[in-house]
Amino acid sequence: MAGRIGVVGSNMMDLVTFVERMPDAGETLAAPRFMTGHGGKGANQAVAAARLGSAVVMVSKVGDDAFGAAQRANFERHGIDAAHVTTAEGAASGVAPIFVEPSGENRILIVKGANDRLTPDDVDRAAGALKGCDLLLLQLEIPFETVRHTLAWGKANGVPTLLNTAPALPGLDPASVKDATFLVPNEGELALLTGLLVDGEDDAAKAASSLVEAGIETVIVTLGARGALVVDEAGARHVPAVRVEPVDTTGAGDAFIGSFAHHYVMGQGIEAAIGRAVRYAAHAITRPGTQASYADAAEFAAFCRELSGS
Repeated sequence: MAGRIGVVGSNMMDLVTFVERMPDAGETLAAPRFMTGHGGKGANQAVAAARLGSAVVMVSKVGDDAFGAAQRANFERHGIDAAHVTTAEGAASGVAPIFVEPSGENRILIVKGANDRLTPDDVDRAAGALKGCDLLLLQLEIPFETVRHTLAWGKANGVPTLLNTAPALPGLDPASVKDATFLVPNEGELALLTGLLVDGEDDAAKAASSLVEAGIETVIVTLGARGALVVDEAGARHVPAVRVEPVDTTGAGDAFIGSFAHHYVMGQGIEAAIGRAVRYAAHAITRPGTQASYADAAEFAAFCRELSGS
């Protein structure tokens, strides 16, 4: 039986330009390729979990434009319950211009658009659907008031929550997110959140431990090509990465979280679910695009078999 995941978060249209290099100020360069795609951290995490087989309900806001209609259709195409994806009248849908270099590294701008109109009332209206979820996923591309409300709602209703602290929010008080069951920052976000130096795995473990001491149950630090670190009252454990040749790293963190959520609600332990998530994110960066790079269950199983045979 599939686990059920709720996502209260953003959606964006990705506007992806592949570049040989970034232009200098005042310079115009020709770029070899452009593509559009569906993105936004909330939508990405929802699609990753759904492609792996979880039942997913999405709470989000789109604009009253062509992008908004396309986003709703994309959720439905992936089998995601979009009954609580509502339209913000007079607002544009969120967009994310993305620039991808030959190394696979990327630079991203986000224009939140309708995502900035997702309110606590929208969450309350979706409460009936969210109560049936095994885990709720949140990010910081929607108003923080809505994030905080959802974390408190999850705790009050016995629904575990995961907060991905991206994009980084300067001045975020760890006490304001202590209702989260899981907190998932990268190293830069962890440093900003704690005010501590994070330069390597030992520093990351110390900084994450300070959050556990402050009342957050479990902190999962994503380390990019070095894997991930999980820290809780039992201490810190490192989950190593797998080696792949990157094509496009856009959306890798969201692939990680969607995969972790899926495997966790399917009954795997935290470290086992992180191990699967590290592999899923590694597979995603071998393909161009964001959601377009996310494997379904069969593709991911084949990739894992290849890794076992290597």
